Amino acid sequence: MAAIQMAVGEDEAENIAKALQQVSVAADAGARIILLQELFSTPYFCKDQNPDFLTLAQPRDSHPALLAMQRLARQREIVVPVSFFERANNAFFNSLVVFDADGSDLGLYRKAHIPDGPGYQEKFYFSPGDTGFRVFDSRYGRLGVAICWDQWFPEAARVMALQGAEILLYPTAIGSEPQAPEVHSRGHWTRVMQGHAAANLIPVVAANRVGREIGRESEITFYGGSFISDATGALIAHAGQEETILYADLDLQALAAQRLEWGLFRDRRPELYAPILTLDGNPHRG
Repeated sequence: MAAIQMAVGEDEAENIAKALQQVSVAADAGARIILLQELFSTPYFCKDQNPDFLTLAQPRDSHPALLAMQRLARQREIVVPVSFFERANNAFFNSLVVFDADGSDLGLYRKAHIPDGPGYQEKFYFSPGDTGFRVFDSRYGRLGVAICWDQWFPEAARVMALQGAEILLYPTAIGSEPQAPEVHSRGHWTRVMQGHAAANLIPVVAANRVGREIGRESEITFYGGSFISDATGALIAHAGQEETILYADLDLQALAAQRLEWGLFRDRRPELYAPILTLDGNPHRG
């Protein structure tokens, strides 16, 4: 397993070439599942509300990042989730496709939770995803893959675990808060995902970007901190703010046995969880 943490520039072709090179390095090191960060082929354009950036969106069947990574997955026999800005007719989504080790397209996920705040103005660009949470059955394991803001929601992690995910993967773009430079969320960000691992007894992999990106209205310094945790939430590999590749060996059979022995899924009480289906926690109005 590998997670790639890198900075990007303004040129999309150069960003894709850099990502291909980094994925190849990880494959050379023996990684079979390789995670890249969110929207790695462009700068994080959601710093501003600028309709010109909508031209960055491309259909799933012709997006250059997807086409390039699909070829590499086939050539290197690796599994690669690929994040991209999707245009589907008149709709726009923050999406990803998972390519299997033979290059086959295992399916599409569209980001469910869309943030909106200074520097992270995603609701201007993306509709909420309509695919539901998904697990992808790849050659090397069943992968639950969600995107960035999704990682703050335990419900998403639990749904993917219930669907049989053996690893949870989160491509991410997060850093400084333009309106509150004194806030540094990396510790909080890390711990919430460690909790997903511990609560579900499933390893978590997060790949974030690094570097300072300047927009018209604000700028963000992406803080990295990419990591791979074990199934108890303990960190196996953890990055700072440098460009790097993280690696870990995960024994999925042993982890499956551990989940069965621990009994967390045996002892669930879904009939008691109706309040989770409401916004205010009250399923019995009236």
